[in-house]
Amino acid sequence: MRRVRVPLGLVLVVTALTASAKEPLRWGADSQGGAPYVFQDPMDPTRLTGFEVELAGLLASRLGLTSQPVAGPWDKLLELLARGDFELALNGIEVAEEKKRVALLSRPYFAAAEVLTVRRADASAPRTLEALAGRKVGTLPGSLAERIAQRHGADVRTYEGGQDEIYDDLKLGRTDAVLLDDPVARYYADFDEALESIRGDFGVVEYAIAVRLDDQPRLEALNRALDGLAADGSLRALYERWGLWTAATAKLLGDADATPRAHAIEYDRWKTAVGHLPPFWERVRTRYPSYLPLFMKGAALTLLASLAAMALAIALGVLLAVGRRFGPGAVRWACVAYIEFFRGTPLLVQLTMIYFGLPELGVRLDPFAAGVIALGLNYAAAEAENYRAGLESVPRGQQEAAQVLGLSTLQTLRFVVGPQAVRISIPPMTNDFIALLKDSSLVSVVTLTELTKTYTTLANSTRDHLGLGLLVALCYLLVGLPFARLARVVEARFARHLSREAP
Repeated sequence: MRRVRVPLGLVLVVTALTASAKEPLRWGADSQGGAPYVFQDPMDPTRLTGFEVELAGLLASRLGLTSQPVAGPWDKLLELLARGDFELALNGIEVAEEKKRVALLSRPYFAAAEVLTVRRADASAPRTLEALAGRKVGTLPGSLAERIAQRHGADVRTYEGGQDEIYDDLKLGRTDAVLLDDPVARYYADFDEALESIRGDFGVVEYAIAVRLDDQPRLEALNRALDGLAADGSLRALYERWGLWTAATAKLLGDADATPRAHAIEYDRWKTAVGHLPPFWERVRTRYPSYLPLFMKGAALTLLASLAAMALAIALGVLLAVGRRFGPGAVRWACVAYIEFFRGTPLLVQLTMIYFGLPELGVRLDPFAAGVIALGLNYAAAEAENYRAGLESVPRGQQEAAQVLGLSTLQTLRFVVGPQAVRISIPPMTNDFIALLKDSSLVSVVTLTELTKTYTTLANSTRDHLGLGLLVALCYLLVGLPFARLARVVEARFARHLSREAP
């Protein structure tokens, strides 16, 4: 039989095409939460890491797919899942009855004990669940730990940001204790000499993968994949590498040996990276340059969304101002109703209604479009008031004179009232754009990773809130200053133009 020799280059090309032809397994997670779940690698901030990142890769491989993470706030993951932004949610989703009502849950893939953490030097610190009554206890919202603390009468303080912030408040004395899952305590409290972790009978939480209610075939495929990973030891090897092989997980997977057999390589790697924060100027020289590409990417998205939203706000604001100032009664009433509604309700509520509510009416917007529309509609109300103030600042006698000269209402607006009103409106319009730049951080709710989301994610993975905060503040300043300067130039030009036309 004659052999056919295939060139190596052709083999590589075919292999690459085959790999790229695989469908992605889109899974939702929130990298802002931090280690050891899903987080930016402190050693390489362009890389997403964590034991659940590796688990998603193992599952995708078993299913013949490629792993594709999709960012989203942890407390919105099930809503984003139901909306169809990804096929499954994999990020410490706790097995709970309220979650089963909105999603299908896989067999549990991990179990962890709840851990109580207190200040080591605090002799009066609560060390039992009963002692939590009336004490300030930090935890995550919507978690089993929160429900346990509430049942025992604690004054529960929940945190929307990263897990690091919860333990920082404990060290600063703002809370008396922290109740959280064992992986969190292991990565954020155990190696901190100021804190003491108490492991007792505080409860056990189980994590599962969530899929949509109508996706039973995918659930069955995931369960088979998880069974296979448990049977061949892949899950155990994964958890040992991250220092997460505990008695609770061994019992869940039916393994009689709860003693780790392998070294916790990833845990040691993470502790080396963030256990001791280098001095600020050393971070400036060695770390921050590697973060700049991520910040530039976040800044570009922030600027693009802000410019698009401001363009919409200006166009709609002009129509609203003119309609309110010169329109008939019904138009004026409608303009006032719009302005009062969008000024009087929170932007976050409006964004949530547009992104999550409109699909109920058959209207689905992609994240960028939803963010731009929400920002634009909200700021249009403020712009309308700016332009109305500018229009009303022009003496009515000038409008009457224009009418005597035979100018139509449109001509009067264009040649007489408009230029003077614009000059008055430019300063507040500039202020609104700077405010819109900062409010664009809310688009992270709809899975967009803009500048602020980039900062919070990196800060929680590196435990460097102050230095990175200064860096992101500088980014916002550099983005906003050119527009403030441009506004001053335009205002000066209008002033010169009007002064030349004055009699």
